[in-house]
Amino acid sequence: MRDPHVSRSVAGQLSPSRRADDLRRLRSERFDVLVIGGGVTGAGAAVDAASRGLKVALVEARDFAAGTSSRSSKLIHGGLRYLEQLEFGLVHEALTERGLLATRLAPHLVRPVPILVPLPGGRGLRDVPARLARRAYYGAGVAAYDVFAGLFGGGRGMPLHRHLSREGTRRVFPSLRADALAGAIRYYDGQVDDARLVVTLARTAASLGAAVVSSARAVGLIRQAREVTGVRVRDLEAPAGSPDAEFEVRARTVIAATGVWTDDMSRMLNDVGLRPGIRVRASKGVHLVVPRSAITGDAGLILRTATSVLFVIPWGGHWIIGTTDTDWRLDRSHPAASASDIDYLLRQVNTVLDRPLTTTDIEGVYAGLRPLLAGEADSTSKLSREHAVIEPMLGLLLVAGGKYTTYRVMAADVVDRAAHRLGGQRQSRTADLPLLGADGYASMWRDRADLARRHAVPVGVVEHLLERYGSLTLDLLALIDADPLLASPLAGAPEYLAAEVTYAARAEGALHLEDVLTRRTRISFETTHRGLESVEHTAELMGAVLGWDDARRAREVTHYRARVEAERQSQLMPDDATADAARLGAPDVRGYAPDRGTDDAGLPR
Repeated sequence: MRDPHVSRSVAGQLSPSRRADDLRRLRSERFDVLVIGGGVTGAGAAVDAASRGLKVALVEARDFAAGTSSRSSKLIHGGLRYLEQLEFGLVHEALTERGLLATRLAPHLVRPVPILVPLPGGRGLRDVPARLARRAYYGAGVAAYDVFAGLFGGGRGMPLHRHLSREGTRRVFPSLRADALAGAIRYYDGQVDDARLVVTLARTAASLGAAVVSSARAVGLIRQAREVTGVRVRDLEAPAGSPDAEFEVRARTVIAATGVWTDDMSRMLNDVGLRPGIRVRASKGVHLVVPRSAITGDAGLILRTATSVLFVIPWGGHWIIGTTDTDWRLDRSHPAASASDIDYLLRQVNTVLDRPLTTTDIEGVYAGLRPLLAGEADSTSKLSREHAVIEPMLGLLLVAGGKYTTYRVMAADVVDRAAHRLGGQRQSRTADLPLLGADGYASMWRDRADLARRHAVPVGVVEHLLERYGSLTLDLLALIDADPLLASPLAGAPEYLAAEVTYAARAEGALHLEDVLTRRTRISFETTHRGLESVEHTAELMGAVLGWDDARRAREVTHYRARVEAERQSQLMPDDATADAARLGAPDVRGYAPDRGTDDAGLPR
């Protein structure tokens, strides 16, 4: 539990000194719950367990949200297409969570984004019945979406849908081809910077007293007889050969929220002959980022494809176009987008645009892996988005599957199991627990002009910070007050401030350049230079906080440059195998070997 005399903001700072203190706690204390995995589900589980008064630790092998949780379509949504699959419970659950995030838990991070469902056009009177039928069909689906979300009340967090004529659709989205359009239906979903939400969850857990450590990889389970009693952890930031690099963390219950690495946890039990009864398959999703000027529109699009759906979503001064949905069995730490992935997305989006996009329009590309519960379906798009919680061995709980939007439900389910095992009747409190930055956000947004005047910065700067940090904006403004140079834009990325880099290293647990350039900010895919024009300035700012000497700064810059070059090369390769080989040309900055996939039998390749 945190000191009640310390504010949540201060208690939740993931500073270099806090990391050292939390490492000491991991070595010396026994925890009620140890969570493995710092993605959205693991961080959410740490928040849930800590908010129940349990003694909690969270370890993450790389950076918070370094895997799946930073590489989504940036939507908090119920999954409109799941209505067609009659998964009503999943849709209702997700829409309930969307409302909580947008209105109570994280209104500074989740906000409405309008999305159009274009209705295909036809020719002549003979096509009128078909056009009317399509409008009725899609209209019924979107109306049901609103019903599941709750038609009225502040808990929705989103406006209701509306039907648009052909002319009305063209006013909202002039880049849509007029000859292929009979109108559209506009509905709303939530948009989020997924990586920022995860680091906010991690900080919220820390503010509640959890020990939270990134670059700490679980390398083995500790057992007494047939019960798991802890985890062996390797500190990936420890000097080479350090006797303190590996240590044991004792815990009454271990929760593994490891996403596409779930099968790795299962293999740790092979020596006692246990088969956990859960398997996860990885589905690769690739997204393109193009400048806002490449497409003229004031809303997003959702388009049906032969195998799935395609989103075109406004993202600040950019558009995000995605996603693919293909099986992936190669390196899981750094999934690679190939030239064929990029060509596929361009072909799909160009079917509805009046000016086709080309590869020269692309600013950035990112690829992520969805953890899907394995089944009998041949296509990953048909595998379950439901989640599962199992206890393959006393003291060990695995949670897998699910959707980003329903992370809180998944976290509550697995912590319920842990709390029952620990003999308590504590109930989840997270539906009523605002994340850091949410408290006071609405009033600060209302008074943002006054806030800007008090700190002598433009209103636009305050708005930018509020939409990324909420009421924690005061922390960044305090940095600027102390050093006005931090109010200057970051080199090569004028959308971000130098203060954000300093804050990322000082309070958000960022340890390496890629942590800042790919997750605390999104410079790595929002700029055509992929962060190369920002890397030196970022290294200077981070190094001042983390105590880097010239050699360390140079090493970090070299690592980041190699990463960008490897990603660019992978995106020129024709298929997954060659793209994967190209991406693995850059070593991991945290210094461990690439994490290869498994074959169909679940054995190491």
